[in-house]
Amino acid sequence: MIKQQTMSARAWIELCLLSLIWGASFLSIRIALDEIGPLTAVAHRTVWAMLVLWIVVYFKGFAVPRDPRVWFAFLIMGLLNNVIPFSLMAWGQLHIETGLASILNAATAVFGVLAASMFFSDEKLTLRRGIGVTVGFFGVATAIGLDAFLSFDLRSLGQLAVIGGTISYALAGVWAKKRLVGLSPHVAAAGMLTGSSVIILPLALIYEGPIRFDLQPVTWAAIGYYALIATALAYLLYYRVLKMAGAGNLMLCTLLVAPVAIILGAIVLGEELPIRSYFGFAILAAGLIILDGRLLQRRKDRTSCP
Repeated sequence: MIKQQTMSARAWIELCLLSLIWGASFLSIRIALDEIGPLTAVAHRTVWAMLVLWIVVYFKGFAVPRDPRVWFAFLIMGLLNNVIPFSLMAWGQLHIETGLASILNAATAVFGVLAASMFFSDEKLTLRRGIGVTVGFFGVATAIGLDAFLSFDLRSLGQLAVIGGTISYALAGVWAKKRLVGLSPHVAAAGMLTGSSVIILPLALIYEGPIRFDLQPVTWAAIGYYALIATALAYLLYYRVLKMAGAGNLMLCTLLVAPVAIILGAIVLGEELPIRSYFGFAILAAGLIILDGRLLQRRKDRTSCP
């Protein structure tokens, strides 16, 4: 079970801020996709965020790795944590609602636990975790709907693309634990985004043509938000919250992102999700709570008190 840390008022504020930032990223990406392709959208995201984070690394005086093996690890991390999931989710958002994409994105924690159990001997599936994963999968299936598995139209493929992105995130977590231990979070994030940019730029040029800069102001505003705020700043804020609140409390962020994205999608884009999406999210949230384990432990402690 993940050890719980006491949350200070500042930690709560920054956790909620991180959730708001990431929740709004789904809307900003969807707005940008009205004018640019998914691969180009990802290229903008990784390149601008990379530049900002290397500036931070420079002014903080962190050492830049020189070992080629570390840079190879950055390249693979960039592929698994940025290129594949960002691209799949951006393409998926062309065919499904932003709110639904955020709900399916919450399955990252479920796949993360499953992937860790497959690759690390100290993270085997316990009974509680097995139940949590099962409930989480049922929540995802409910949110997607049975028809997505029977008829592969663009909407169904869009949902499955987002799920593919969450699986890639889970594998990225495994890779980071194996290959990026001991690095400064700032350097690791900047290096990862560098690896991402090296991969995504040629792909965007080949499949979507030259990167355009004659974009509408609203598109640039969306790119600026998801690249600078929801990626560069969010990475820095993520590690601050991780240090203050611990990995266990960061599970709360996963549950808070989806409602933000759903509300913004409804207000700005007029999206209406099918009722099964809300049921699916509720079931998925229950699975995450079971995986976290702390709520169950509190009930056990209360019942055992004299």
